[in-house]
Amino acid sequence: MTLIIDGVSVRQRGEIWLDDIRLELPSGMTTLLGPMGAGKTTLMRVAAGLSPPDRGRVLVDGRDVTSVSVRKRSVAFVYQQFINYPSLTVYDNIASPLRLDASFPRSDLDRRVREVAELMGIGDLLERRPAELSGGQQQRTAIARALARQVDVLLLDEPLANLDFKLREQLRADLKSMFAEAPGVVLYSTADPNEALSFAAPTVVLGEGRVLHTGDVADMYAEPPTLAVAATLSDPPLNLLPGVVREGRIDCLGASFPAPGAHGDGRGVVLAVRPHQVSIERGGPDLLEFPAEIRLAEVTGSSTYLHLMPAGGRHLVAHLEGARLFDPGEPATAYVDPAHLFVFDEVGGRLPATSAAGADLHG
Repeated sequence: MTLIIDGVSVRQRGEIWLDDIRLELPSGMTTLLGPMGAGKTTLMRVAAGLSPPDRGRVLVDGRDVTSVSVRKRSVAFVYQQFINYPSLTVYDNIASPLRLDASFPRSDLDRRVREVAELMGIGDLLERRPAELSGGQQQRTAIARALARQVDVLLLDEPLANLDFKLREQLRADLKSMFAEAPGVVLYSTADPNEALSFAAPTVVLGEGRVLHTGDVADMYAEPPTLAVAATLSDPPLNLLPGVVREGRIDCLGASFPAPGAHGDGRGVVLAVRPHQVSIERGGPDLLEFPAEIRLAEVTGSSTYLHLMPAGGRHLVAHLEGARLFDPGEPATAYVDPAHLFVFDEVGGRLPATSAAGADLHG
């Protein structure tokens, strides 16, 4: 089974929402990652047949379904908001797509409803109505309804975004296991890079209606090809610092390190480093040092986000382990290992200035 998005473009009110999207998605799970406004929902609506493209085609297993109505497609869609029939019980919500499918054996309906309900952990809630459920139980019901009928294409549009952290973690693990051997195409969209990394599925990075990159998400995290991909895969956001190439070195806010390769003297570059790779304690030799003033310390319980202002007026955030207290205005020095820096040119292309920067996902 394959889902092919062939040159799909969508314009709305004179704005480009999707620009020449070309993807070939195989059976199993693929993650669609991008920030709000990237075009994820629009792409999924086109794939489902809910919105027509202005240009391009959608093919399922080689068949052009671009003009086929959603009712005649073998597709299921799970939205970010819980969408259940309020007058029906959980049982009847899950059973509803099976009853509409004339080819599904009625003798198997009860077994299938209970099987999917147990899989989603709502087997004891089948007689309740949506108003009697928690938010997490309602979303489990919506996902169970989508899973009840075997479909060629299953689309999940940020289905866990509105749930609390603990429930998100639990459902994420359940879904990862469930979709590992899915016979059809499963496209799961998220704005959370940590969620994409946890699924460890082939990933499409989308930005401003364009495909930025596709491939193994761990590889993209470790070696992002562009600044846009690096930023999409970084939560909390990257620290971005200005640099310039001078006589084989890169100078940045008074610090300097070797720039292997020929980059062109006087060339401006952008240095990116993740907050967890910024320290305020010297951890070894050859580190870049940025004298700074502490502006804010955000304590989250198990960690602290320390906001620093180095010389040159560039905001820098360090992610520190543990709850730590600091006074605003207190001086501090930020330390960065050059091996943890990503170096990009002025238009966001990656420069090979360092080796294996950020290769440790947990470092």
